[in-house]
Amino acid sequence: MKFKEIKYLVTQSFAEWSEDKASRLAAALAYYTIFSILPLLIIIIAIAAQVFERSLVQQQLVRQIATLVGQTGAEAIEAILENASEPEDSLLAAIVSIITLLLGASGVFGQL
Repeated sequence: MKFKEIKYLVTQSFAEWSEDKASRLAAALAYYTIFSILPLLIIIIAIAAQVFERSLVQQQLVRQIATLVGQTGAEAIEAILENASEPEDSLLAAIVSIITLLLGASGVFGQL
């Protein structure tokens, strides 16, 4: 490719990116995804706890999350999961998780 073609490609790409408001859409997608992930994790742990020990499932999940978001982020998620898995609040946590998951997931698909 010649320099002129590369310059045209870059300017057109930037123009299309700006016209489509891709940064705004990416931010909205990330926002709704964050609200969908924690309820989904709570539901996954509840299902897996039927087969395996709940604490082992949660520990393994937190280890996997730590590789993606780092130890500090994993500790924050672990604290949220610990609070959500209290036995007296498990039904309420499940209901709130499902509602939040549905709202967050609909927001994700709405932004796509």
